[in-house]
Amino acid sequence: MDNKGEILKKVYLVYFVMVVLGLSIIGKAAYIQFVEGDEWREKAKKLSIRYENIEATRGNILAADGSLMAASVPIFELRIDAGNTHYNDEFFYDNVDSLAWHMANHFRDRSTKEYKQILEQGRKKNNRYLLLKRNITYSDLKKVRKFPIFRLGKYKGGLIALAKNKRELPFKWLAFRTIGWDKDGTVNDIGLEGAYSHLLEGESGQRLMQRIGSGVWRPLNDENEIEPRNGHDIVTSIDINIQDVAEDALMRQLVANDADHGCAILMEVKTGFIVAIANLGKNKEGVYEEKYNYAVGESSEPGSTFKLASLLAALDDGLVSLSDTVDTQGGTAKFANRTMRDSHKGGYGRISVRQAFELSSNVGISKVIHKAYKDKPQQFIDALYAMRLNQPLGLDIPGEGNPSIKDTKHKYWSKVSLPWMSIGYEVALTPLQTLTFYNAIANNGVMVKPQFVKEIRSDGVVIETFEPIILSNSITKKPESIAMARSLLEGVVQKGTATHLKNPVYQIAGKTGTAQIAQNNAGYNKSNYKASFSGYFPAEDPKYSMIVVINNPSKGVYYGGSIAGPVFKEVADKVYSTRLDFEAKKSDSTLSATPIYASGNASELHTIFKSLNVLAASDIIQNEWIAYRDNMGITETVIIDTDNQKIPDVKGMGARDAVFLLESAGIKVEVNGKGKVRKQSLPAGSKAVRGSKCIIDLG
Repeated sequence: MDNKGEILKKVYLVYFVMVVLGLSIIGKAAYIQFVEGDEWREKAKKLSIRYENIEATRGNILAADGSLMAASVPIFELRIDAGNTHYNDEFFYDNVDSLAWHMANHFRDRSTKEYKQILEQGRKKNNRYLLLKRNITYSDLKKVRKFPIFRLGKYKGGLIALAKNKRELPFKWLAFRTIGWDKDGTVNDIGLEGAYSHLLEGESGQRLMQRIGSGVWRPLNDENEIEPRNGHDIVTSIDINIQDVAEDALMRQLVANDADHGCAILMEVKTGFIVAIANLGKNKEGVYEEKYNYAVGESSEPGSTFKLASLLAALDDGLVSLSDTVDTQGGTAKFANRTMRDSHKGGYGRISVRQAFELSSNVGISKVIHKAYKDKPQQFIDALYAMRLNQPLGLDIPGEGNPSIKDTKHKYWSKVSLPWMSIGYEVALTPLQTLTFYNAIANNGVMVKPQFVKEIRSDGVVIETFEPIILSNSITKKPESIAMARSLLEGVVQKGTATHLKNPVYQIAGKTGTAQIAQNNAGYNKSNYKASFSGYFPAEDPKYSMIVVINNPSKGVYYGGSIAGPVFKEVADKVYSTRLDFEAKKSDSTLSATPIYASGNASELHTIFKSLNVLAASDIIQNEWIAYRDNMGITETVIIDTDNQKIPDVKGMGARDAVFLLESAGIKVEVNGKGKVRKQSLPAGSKAVRGSKCIIDLG
């Protein structure tokens, strides 16, 4: 009996504990439900719903003529809500064969059987976010929307298309380092992409996303989206045609002389706008590419091109006359414990200061400057500072190298600093800084800031225009000093070290430069040189200035006139024939006298022609891609076939539209020239074989 009592007591105790525990659980549940309910429901909502940024379309970078240099092309990730409840299983399995066939036939990356397996497995697993294809174009997406099941619509058909942008460079490596890139705001931002990222990037939108599985999120609906604001476009001053010539000419000289690297820069004299900037260096495989912006970033001893600044200082201070003479002796001169040598063995004897400059005599120029400033070297430095040669240009793009012109209080100032600085040693300038100085000589003493961007546009409308920026109203105290400097530069080409640049059509003025390159602490040697030529044209009325620098040629030729000069001449000839000579001969023309030949996006062409009153509203055909062509004085409208299985007819289009249509058909594109497409290597209407290459010539 006692045992039974003990057992009953234990049973009652367990029962009591269970009742108390149950009541406490119910109480806690009620407390959570009614007291903490709102808080927990909000937390659950946050865990299952969130906002996700929608990437804005980055703005384009355009050449001066509107050609695309960098553009964001929209690409999409294609998914399907395979667990869609808007249709039943019977409907899905009745249509999955057809959907799989269309996917396989259009993308040609999987068989119909493979696509069908993916879709059916997704349906069985109730996959609400099944990945079908990455990196499809907008043209692809439009066709996919018409496929079975998907044609029911975005929600009923379960189609999910997530957009992102891919940066494309239609001209590939052309001006690559100047165009640059933006690495999500890191310190490694380069060129125009980095400098103008705040304008190009736009403002992201937001999309409400719902978690549908472990780590898987899908968009809720369009009503919960905040549209992004696309970035602004920037219009550069770069002429694609001249840029191409500059890079090609530079490349040939680098290859011919097996040089390490080089650059070429062309600038408008009055404005400072950069028309072309080429930078090429040899990579590990020995191939030249735009690996670094030497023009902007490489600060080094300029050599003989600096002689102009030295002589200009002495002329402006009234300490030297061009008719003064100097004895170059046997081509050597001793300053303290160092010997200065001319490249011309035996020297030139006694010559005028003008001749010393035209023949680029190291001994002659150093003796002239040393005599003028030996008792007051700081006056020489002050004159260089007055020309702004010690100050950076403050470029918009990052990476400008710092100029270095020490004064007499510098710890490394020595008894030989003055004569060696006078010929471009113990100083450092970037090629663009040197060019800016020469440009000021061409611009009658007015120094303007180099600029790369002329306009900012938003949706095709100009919202900001950049005007020339004056850094110094005059780099000299006396106007006649500039006139004397210009006569010196003309003499170099007419009877000095650059006579091979003379031509009967227009006159070039400039200075050759040959500098030994310092090997860190090992000093100078006779195997590493830098050849350069800096100047402007036409000499009598300068429109353009240019500098060419080629580093470390290794084929035995290293003088600036022989290596850098030909690049200068080739680019100058191209500019004169396409810009200066044309401007002198062209006559006024009117739109009405020009045959209409335009091809491209219909809505854009409609807007343009309607605003110009070229076409009546009745002439406009509503189609996505069209061409307006003149046929015996009658404007005819042609609809362009954009079937991705055929090569589209892109003749008459701009590079942007042509590249878009061809790449949408899976074709790789190579662009030559500027303007509108006049020729395409793959004939329109032929079968589009994905991965094949089409060369389009613009003109």
